[in-house]
Amino acid sequence: MPENFFCADASKCVEEDIIGSGTNYQTYILIECCLPWESEAFDSKQVPQNLRDLVEEVEHSQQKIRFLLINSDQTKCADKRKVLIYDNKSQGLFDGYEKHEFNASNIEQVAGIVKSYLAGEVPDCEVENNPSRDILVCTHGSHDRCCARYGNPFYAQATTLVSELGLSDIRVWKSSHFGGHRMAPTAIDLRDGRYYGNLDRISFQSILTRTGDIECLNQVYRGWGILPNQIQVLEREFIIRYGWDWFNYKVSGCIVEKNPENDDFVAELTFENVDGTYVYRAELAKDEAKTVRLKGSCGAKKESEFVKYLVKSSYFYSKKDDSKFVIYPGIPQPTFVEMR
Repeated sequence: MPENFFCADASKCVEEDIIGSGTNYQTYILIECCLPWESEAFDSKQVPQNLRDLVEEVEHSQQKIRFLLINSDQTKCADKRKVLIYDNKSQGLFDGYEKHEFNASNIEQVAGIVKSYLAGEVPDCEVENNPSRDILVCTHGSHDRCCARYGNPFYAQATTLVSELGLSDIRVWKSSHFGGHRMAPTAIDLRDGRYYGNLDRISFQSILTRTGDIECLNQVYRGWGILPNQIQVLEREFIIRYGWDWFNYKVSGCIVEKNPENDDFVAELTFENVDGTYVYRAELAKDEAKTVRLKGSCGAKKESEFVKYLVKSSYFYSKKDDSKFVIYPGIPQPTFVEMR
């Protein structure tokens, strides 16, 4: 692989639409750990053997749990270690991950804290759940050089911006690899679990404050990790239609029907706002014009196909009274047109 190849540059060159790349996990376990990190983060010498063993055990169990290392320039990796656990306990409509925060006296204690939590116990080192948002920026340059080239400068820019805006309820962390190198700088916003990429100061300020031009999400939104990848494009269209208010809605989504002969399928998105609960169905299909072949990382040996989807047709109805409404291709306006 040429030393001057950067997968993020290749993605931008073809103007890849990055939607549909948010990864779905039931639980995020974030562990504060000193730098530097090896390419495989939990092989780093700072990670004790008991924690490596726990991570391997959980991964073999095939639970939807993601372990990540985090680090902050603000804490300078003091003796105490933060352990942040974001857990999706929603049985229906999703309104954010449930957060638990722990202070470990040292990193050797982390495995015991996590093991207790996963066993349904409440470790006695839990602290009050503040701030309200933790934003992870991938800076894991030993895993992919785009995350160093673009992630590190963006992390510095992001922490400065949060400080300038006086957003004391938001923390920004350096994070180990969570995918999407070719979209660097890339980030996860917790507690909602949304993924972003190709970030810059202007788009990040809009995400932080949930104000400004909502259309910026057409370029930087990777998708909501609680939804199947194929229908994340559908949720993005809802955001563009309803604006920043959409981030306050409770939502769930699933694929209800798959055409065995092609890439078409029917998706269902349910959302609840102050006006009621609505179910929206749409037919989606492979978007041949936006589907691309690229190397997914700087070290990839060959190109992969990254399939993109489009909304073909749709309708939705009020769940309260089951009255249906026709909506022609695209996303509905907040006012409805009665089915004939």
